[in-house]
Amino acid sequence: MSAAFDPAVPPPDSRPSVGEVFSDLTADFSTLMHQEVELAKAEVRQSAIRAGKGAGLLAGAGISGHLVLVFASVAAWWAIGDATGRGWSALIVAAAWLIIGAVLGLMGRREISAVPGVAQTTQTVKKIPDAVRGNEGRS
Repeated sequence: MSAAFDPAVPPPDSRPSVGEVFSDLTADFSTLMHQEVELAKAEVRQSAIRAGKGAGLLAGAGISGHLVLVFASVAAWWAIGDATGRGWSALIVAAAWLIIGAVLGLMGRREISAVPGVAQTTQTVKKIPDAVRGNEGRS
């Protein structure tokens, strides 16, 4: 039997052409890029929600703190002022609100700094050059 009729060797016309291979590669790369963009959008959306939550908490703390500061400060100022004098009582009340404001600010800062960003997208995009070269399993 000759090699021309050997069933193990595919006929030359059944293999894809260079153009077809390039077209498949381009389509795969386009799909990969589209998926990465969608992943980035999803991660940014999640990060924005978390950052919005932190900003909302800071704003709520600021408004609430301001209202409490006004009413409680006047009451404390008068109550402490009976024993120490009005000047010292005002400084004592101001120091207490300084501490409260610092604690709220640190809590809000911690919440905002905990926003993760787009970590998964960053990791998968780093693998794209290896995938294009055919080394995706060797990284």
